[in-house]
Parts: sequence; structure tokens; C-alpha cells
Amino acid sequence: MNQQTNSVNVKSNRRTLIFVMAIFALPVMASMLLYLTGWKPSATVNYGQLIQPARQIGNETLTTLDGESVQLKALHGKWTMMYFGSSSCSEACMKNLYYMRQVHAAQGKEVDRLQRVFIVTDTQAATTLKGKLVEYPDMLVWKAENTVMADLAKRFGVKYEQLAENHGIYLVDPQGNLMMHYAPGSDPAGMRKDMVRLLKYS
Repeated sequence: MNQQTNSVNVKSNRRTLIFVMAIFALPVMASMLLYLTGWKPSATVNYGQLIQPARQIGNETLTTLDGESVQLKALHGKWTMMYFGSSSCSEACMKNLYYMRQVHAAQGKEVDRLQRVFIVTDTQAATTLKGKLVEYPDMLVWKAENTVMADLAKRFGVKYEQLAENHGIYLVDPQGNLMMHYAPGSDPAGMRKDMVRLLKYS
């Protein structure tokens, strides 16, 4: 009787052990299968369009509105929201600058880890533009020559014309990698959530 009971217990314990091992093994096997088949989730957590692989924005030389030379590497060390537009800065342009300011202001104690830069895509006199930007004193405003814009368009993987006027807002990481794009008309609430998440985990 005892021998029969022991045999039953051994079989029961073996089944339990196999069951437990299966619980731990199945996720690993599933992950390997997904990796080998190249499957990727159809939706991501981020609101913006993730740029894969990330692209280096380079170290082109631009100028401030006062004519001083500045290099793109000056942006390194902080997350950067970047927008391109002409010196006339249309209504859509002003709206995007406003969105960037609101997203920036919403970061609370992390606000100093984020900066904004408006890259002007023509070399017209900046007098009118300065008047439009009086409410954005902490935003960097740099001007890019045509040759610089052409190089940046290649680096960003878009046509010159797309980059030069209202192609949305770009997000650059602290190492100078272009990593996310927000198309024109994007909801600033989505941008804010992305930035909160990025600043939290970086």
C-alpha cells in the first residue's frame, strides 16, 4: 500500500515539476519564436513616429539671429524639440512654436532637461521675426544657409522642401540622434506624454 502511494506521489510530483517548468519555459520559447520570425507589435506606446534607426543630426554650422556662429553639437546634453520654418513664420509655424512651449512648460522639475530650437530656413532680415518671437525668450532661434538645409534634409531622410517649411516637430536625444517625428497637426497632449515618459526613463 505504501509503495503504491509513494508511486502515485512521485508521479504527481513529476507532473507538478513539468507543469512549473513549462510555465517558465513557454514565455522564453514564445520570445524566441517572435524574434526568429521577425514579428513586431503593430502599435507602440509612443505618440510620435519613431525614427528607426536613429539618425545623427551632424554638426553643421548655423547662425543666431544676431549673426553669431553656432554648431548643432551645442544641443548635445539635453532633449531637443526642433522645428523648421521660414522667417515669415506662418500661422501654422506659430502654432507649432506654441505647442513646443506648452510641452516644455509641462515637464515640471524636468523642464531643464528639455530645450527648443527653431531653425529658420531662409536668410531674410530677422527684424519681423524677432517681433513675433518676443513671447519665446528661452527658445533657441538659429538660421540655416541653403547648403546646410540640403545636408540636414539628407540626414533627416526627407526632401529639402519638406524640411524647409512646416514638416512638423522633430525630437532629438541628448546624444544628437534624431529619434522621433510629429507630423503637422499632431496633438500636443500626445507630445507631452511622450516627453514625460522619455524624461522619466532616461
